[in-house]
Amino acid sequence: MRPSCVLLAVGCMLSAASAQWLETTIDLPDSSLPQALCYNSQDNKVYCANSGGSTHIDGAVTVVDGATNQVVATVIVDRTPSALCYNPQNDKVYVASSYVDSVMVIDGTSNAVVATVPVGRWTARFCYNPQNNKVYCTNNWDSTVTVIDGAGDFVVATVPARYTPWAMCHNSQNGRVYVANYERHNVTVIDGAQDKVIATVHAGSHPSALCYNSRNNKVYCAAAMDATVTVIDGATNGVTATLAAGRGPYALCCNPQCNKVYVANGHDGTVTVIAGASDSVVATVPAGGSPQSLCYNSTNNKVYCANSGSDDVTVIDGAGDSVIRTIFAGARPHDMTWNPAQNRIYVSNYDDNSIAVIRDSALTGVRESRPLASGSSRPTASIVRGVLWLAPASSPKHQAPSCLLDISGRRVAELHARANDVSRLAPGVYFVRMADGEERRAFKIVIQR
Repeated sequence: MRPSCVLLAVGCMLSAASAQWLETTIDLPDSSLPQALCYNSQDNKVYCANSGGSTHIDGAVTVVDGATNQVVATVIVDRTPSALCYNPQNDKVYVASSYVDSVMVIDGTSNAVVATVPVGRWTARFCYNPQNNKVYCTNNWDSTVTVIDGAGDFVVATVPARYTPWAMCHNSQNGRVYVANYERHNVTVIDGAQDKVIATVHAGSHPSALCYNSRNNKVYCAAAMDATVTVIDGATNGVTATLAAGRGPYALCCNPQCNKVYVANGHDGTVTVIAGASDSVVATVPAGGSPQSLCYNSTNNKVYCANSGSDDVTVIDGAGDSVIRTIFAGARPHDMTWNPAQNRIYVSNYDDNSIAVIRDSALTGVRESRPLASGSSRPTASIVRGVLWLAPASSPKHQAPSCLLDISGRRVAELHARANDVSRLAPGVYFVRMADGEERRAFKIVIQR
């Protein structure tokens, strides 16, 4: 017996207080393998480094309009771009490619490559120093840090670091740059004015992430192998505390509003929360599988954690350190960046060749665009009992994957053409997200027993 149904005739919008929701997904070309993201505050653009590139010999950076979420340019760069950095003083984006000993510079207005700067081998990470308008990049194989003049795009210094320099951060109070040396279990401290090493600070085993806390002038260093976070005094370069985190801490971010530091623990699916005033662990927040990166939203005081193992993003309340919701992003989310103009979080999905856009707003939850078209004798139901029927596309090339989202935007099921068994899902409101060619649409259904 065919389940009873009611055809939805009008579009609607579901509102929720302080909602976080999956607004859209920006599809990239096949084999793009998107990694790093950065935000251009002057032109309201988001840049995505696609390590798979556009051809076998070139790489590509996708440029997205921050207002419309439309791709406005694809910039061809050296192959395998893996890191990005934005210079707001000169409106430039710096692109590092792992297999090429150079950094390419993109003009933020024209999206054109305006310079190529020679650096060391296997450039891994960037750090921008606004006090001296310099860009720093770590060279893994050379064990050096290249310093680039932000105005002229030329090398002003090459600073020795220890073996396999990895993460970096900048101290805004005294202009120092900190470099985590992954294979030497220490942190190199560089004077930002003179570009000279002024200290080497012992850290934990295999330091992999750094962040700066401006509230207390402290630097936090996460050590991946011994599950610790070393706290360094920004004035004296002395170690003030060594704290236990979860297994495999790989990412850090600071919440200056609440004076907290968050640690993403990749091996146990948690986020450790450190109080900046006391340098003590105050909470352990459950996240998804294999937390990969963190991003702080100062507008709504929330922390976002991208979970590469569970294909979702955990949203954490910055005041109470509790999970607000978990939002499906895409296959293997890798990096994130925040667009404060529209209050959006962009997530690069490495295995999905896409960018997920999460909207943080008090006005809108999941959007419904238009009623489902009935492409067969069986109409698509808005009230469903047991079986959800999706009409096949008119052409196989237009049959794109669809999915079912719950009211928070979390993916709960994959859908296919014709019959889909939804009898095991809890009754309530859901949204069918469909992709017809280049168009993505979302439609509300109500599952009943």
